[in-house]
Amino acid sequence: MTFTESRIPGAWLIDITAIHDPRGFFAMTWIPAELRRHGIDPGLAQCNLAFNHKRGTLRGMHFQKAPHAQAKIIRCTRGALLDVIVDLRPESPAYCQWAAVELTADNHRMLYMPEGIAHGYLTLTDEVEAYYHASTAWEPKAESGVRWNDPAFGIAWPFAPLVISDKDAAWPDYQRSA
Repeated sequence: MTFTESRIPGAWLIDITAIHDPRGFFAMTWIPAELRRHGIDPGLAQCNLAFNHKRGTLRGMHFQKAPHAQAKIIRCTRGALLDVIVDLRPESPAYCQWAAVELTADNHRMLYMPEGIAHGYLTLTDEVEAYYHASTAWEPKAESGVRWNDPAFGIAWPFAPLVISDKDAAWPDYQRSA
């Protein structure tokens, strides 16, 4: 695996190292010792799978509040999506900054985000499936989010979402910490 740190401290783009032969390829995607070397806790509490019918579906921008904050690793297993993260850690030098990466079934990339990061994605094709690991279990009372088009972040989406949940469209304006 090859790790490239994003502009958000502690967030990593992870590319697999594929071993090809006439059958196809083989790659390791979860090596705890390698994850630890990059400051990633390989503890895994929950795995999630999301399927999206239509191009232009937006899921996010989600996070869980402490003490149930989640670190996540996401991968697109079918189709293509633009994954976006926003740093909500007031002590971070990248506070309120965002980063985006295209994850596709073909590029096999993964994105790791530490706790304190809002996360969402926009589907770039029909029939998109996303699979992700979370460091803690989902806790409904800790669930929170920020709006995809909140001016506090200025995320440059490639196009406006065509499908979005009422809840995701209605998150209030983000209030920066002092």
